[in-house]
Amino acid sequence: MSDLRLNPFTLATFAPADAERYDYDRDAQGCGIVHFGIGAFHRAHQAWYTDLAMSAGDRDWGIIGVSLRSGEVAHQMNPQEGLYTITERSGEGTKTRIIGAVKQVLVAPYEPDEVVAALAAPGTRIASFTITEKGYCRAKDGSLDPALAGDESVYHYLALGLRRRHDADLPGLTLLSCDNLADNGKQLARLMREYLTWHDPALLAWFEAECTCPSSMVDRIVPATTAEDRDVVAETLDELRDEAAVMTEPFSQWVIEDRFANGRPSWDKVGAQLVADVRPYETAKLRMLNGAHSMLAYVGLAHGHTYVHEAMADPTIRSQADHLMREEALPTIAAAPGQDLSSYADDLLTRFANPALQHRLIQIAMDGSQKIPQRWLETLAANRELGRDCPAILAGIAAWMGHLRGRNGPVDDPRASELSSAVGGADPLDALFGEGGLLASGWVPSEANRRKILG
Repeated sequence: MSDLRLNPFTLATFAPADAERYDYDRDAQGCGIVHFGIGAFHRAHQAWYTDLAMSAGDRDWGIIGVSLRSGEVAHQMNPQEGLYTITERSGEGTKTRIIGAVKQVLVAPYEPDEVVAALAAPGTRIASFTITEKGYCRAKDGSLDPALAGDESVYHYLALGLRRRHDADLPGLTLLSCDNLADNGKQLARLMREYLTWHDPALLAWFEAECTCPSSMVDRIVPATTAEDRDVVAETLDELRDEAAVMTEPFSQWVIEDRFANGRPSWDKVGAQLVADVRPYETAKLRMLNGAHSMLAYVGLAHGHTYVHEAMADPTIRSQADHLMREEALPTIAAAPGQDLSSYADDLLTRFANPALQHRLIQIAMDGSQKIPQRWLETLAANRELGRDCPAILAGIAAWMGHLRGRNGPVDDPRASELSSAVGGADPLDALFGEGGLLASGWVPSEANRRKILG
């Protein structure tokens, strides 16, 4: 296998002429977006939409990626000058496209001044985020946790960049959250205000007047890329290696609140939906897709499965996923006009069963404490008001507690030690979900719930 890496020179010299690729002059494109959290999901989703928009004629929306901690993505992408591939896999075959939207990747701990300069650059108009739920540095009550929101947090860089824009009399930015948080735009705006109140209160009025924080809902299944995946991509590219290759499914959805401070790419012309209210789509995704995904992860692992499609091939688990979506989550969602939630459930079951994706359950099981409140607990609370039970979610909670006890190996969660203590105590359900529990919410398990969870 060749060691020749994908980059603009090798692409022009060695790659097959018929390979699908971006259709614009990368050198002539300015950067309009700074994206925090440039992992595989961003590359398969927002960067892909931006690449398509620039190929359709948009200009100066190149992306500067920022890794807040690890330099791994920078090591993958910078030797390739930002080029990478997306490969869509389904039962009908594969399709690979070379993406040119990302211009470079900065590693914030080692290049803090460059990150701030990118935010403050006159051409920058959007700062976007896929930093996962834990990246928002929230305390248990949802407020900003000052112990977490330090100089390594996204707020530190944003505050410095926005201050420099203010002092240079430049326009504000759109801060676009693309993470699985309910009302993610409103949450980001509130948390940013809290940070500025502590660190730069004089900037608050300008931030409120000049910046916007639209909400968005994102959806695309993106498994972790393996060495074998990279080998397959190299064969497609006539032995050019892509160390930043991304595998995904053909389906993609992006619903965005149309509230931008200073322009945006024509994402709506390449498949995104620009709407006045994201909440119905966001709620459906969190409670149906993400809720079922988490249940599949913990229950599937408990039954010895490795991949999502394997769990879906188990009739009992598939039935639980179907029940969770249709009978537990769907009745709690106020659909938007034209939003067909039953068809959405049909599509999700088909997507989950796609054997070509190789989506690992343990990948979905990460950071459960950050995901479960919006994926399960809100649905449980809403059904309690309706006088309904949620056996599939309760089965998921029981399996999650087994996961916390180490049944599937080390627990990858920012609150792993607290969770371990909670499930090892005399009353684990009270320690997790009670009034003072780690995941205290509007739902507290009834005696009937306790019996179903604890067996």
